[in-house]
Order: sequence, then C-alpha cells, then structure tokens
Amino acid sequence: MGPDALRIQQESDVSMYPAIFDYLKPEGIDEAIELLRRYGDDAKLLAGGQSLVPMMKLRVARPKYLIDIHRIADLNYIREEAGWIRLGAMTRHVQIEESSLVRERIPMLGEAAGEIGDTQVRNRGTIGGGLVEADPTGDYGAVVLALNAQMKCLSPRGERVVPAAEFFTFAYTTVLESDEILTEIVFPPPDKSSAGVYLKLEKVAGDFAIASAAVQLSLDSNGACKDIGIGVTGAGTVPQKALAVELLLVGKKITPALIEQAGCLIQEGAEPIEDLRGSAAYKKKALNAILRRAIREALQRADTRKPS
Repeated sequence: MGPDALRIQQESDVSMYPAIFDYLKPEGIDEAIELLRRYGDDAKLLAGGQSLVPMMKLRVARPKYLIDIHRIADLNYIREEAGWIRLGAMTRHVQIEESSLVRERIPMLGEAAGEIGDTQVRNRGTIGGGLVEADPTGDYGAVVLALNAQMKCLSPRGERVVPAAEFFTFAYTTVLESDEILTEIVFPPPDKSSAGVYLKLEKVAGDFAIASAAVQLSLDSNGACKDIGIGVTGAGTVPQKALAVELLLVGKKITPALIEQAGCLIQEGAEPIEDLRGSAAYKKKALNAILRRAIREALQRADTRKPS
C-alpha cells in the first residue's frame, strides 16, 4: 500500500470517531448554565444524544466541550398544575408515550412520541433534545404548535417563556442563546370537548416525516368548529403553524368541501425542502393529503365529545 492510500485509509478511520472534546457532567441546572456561560459557542448540551452523537461521529458537529445534562433529575417529569400540563425538557419519548396523564389530557403528544425512531431512540431521546435540534421534519414541532405550547428557557440572565410559534427560526435553529437551556415545555389546559390527532407520512416506520400534520379542535353544540390549532412539517425550513387554515375553519361547520379547501391552502403556501425523501412538488401534494386526513380524523374524534 502506497503512502497516499495509507493516508486516505487513516483519514477514513479517523472520521468514524468524534473530534477530541472535554466531557463535563454538571450536578444541576445552575451548574450547567454556568458551564454554558463559560464556554459559549464551543460547548454543546448532551441530552439523549440520539442526534448529536451521530453528528459528532461524522464530525459535522465538533464541540470542544460536551455538557451532559441527561442525568439532571429536576428536568425529567410529567405533571399537571392548575390544568396546565408541564414536561421537563429531559423527559424521554417513551415516558411521554406511556404517560396516563398525557394519554388522558393531550393524547396527540403521546401519539407523536410513539412515532419517533425505534425503541432505542424512544428510550434514550428526550422531548427537549428533539425540540432544540429543530429538525424541519421532526415529530414534536407540529404538535407543540397545534397545542400552543410555551417553552421555558433559562440563562444567566434569568428565565423567559417563548411561545412555540416563535421558537423555531430556521432549519436546526431556535431562538435559544448559546448560554440558554430549554428547561420545560408547558401545554395550556385543553378544552374537555377537544380532540386531536398527529399523522405523518414516512418512507419507513420511525423515519423523519416527509410531511406531517397535528390538528387539535373542539366543536360547539351545533357542530361548528369552536377552536382549532394546526401545526405542520414539510412545508418549509421550520415546523409551521397553519394560521391561514385555522382561520378558514374556525367558526364554521367543517364540511368535506372545506377540508378540500384547507388542503389546497396549505399546499399553495408550502415551500418544502427538496431532498432524498422527495421533490418539492411531491412534498406539497403529500402535505395536502396528510392535512386533510388529520382534519377528518380530529373531526371524528371531536364529534363524540362535543356538548349536547
């Protein structure tokens, strides 16, 4: 083997491993924030590691400092306070999927958690990690938008609350500052008569979505749409709240013709990313179809719960 071939082999072998980094394991949230403040853009938070670790192995991500927060118990919980459903950012997908509280109050969130990856990913991955990763086709983005969730963020400057509609700024980018941690996701009290559904189109089970839709709606005693929240992925570089479709449907009886109009409206406004999962034209049609189906299923569920 010549020297050039040997060098290529060595470079190939090296690329299978992360670049050198310092591993830091804070005992609590305050210590984690202090480490972020100290190291800034050179640091990355390790939550479940299901996205970051593969990126580090490929050397797409090269943090000099890896701050492991997944063992901070104060960030792992699911509870209800004054009707609000609160999830710590380090709550694992499997905990959400199996939670009786989530199943009773916001089952759409549990449905989305059950769609993520495989068993290993759901056992290790966290809701906070998934949201902060901000993959344009991730499962939680559409759900937090449909449910009008709030993101609690903590930094050396204190705490701030960011509406889900303002959290995602671009592909793989959020409003979080370099020294800021997402600590909690808070869901407003859902109307007792409301029902929701999360659906996604994927190439294989557990894959990222080609297109997805989350719909939460309630009906009045006359069968008209009293309230509705819709979030979609596959329409652009970030998960999007479908405000135009919400305005189209709220206050009206949702007929098949109106559902068709909703699908056309989301398709016309979509600017999907063309990639290995499909062309932009295909993804627009997929988004149209998955949204119409989600509205129909949410409507069927809500119809059984509407006031008499």
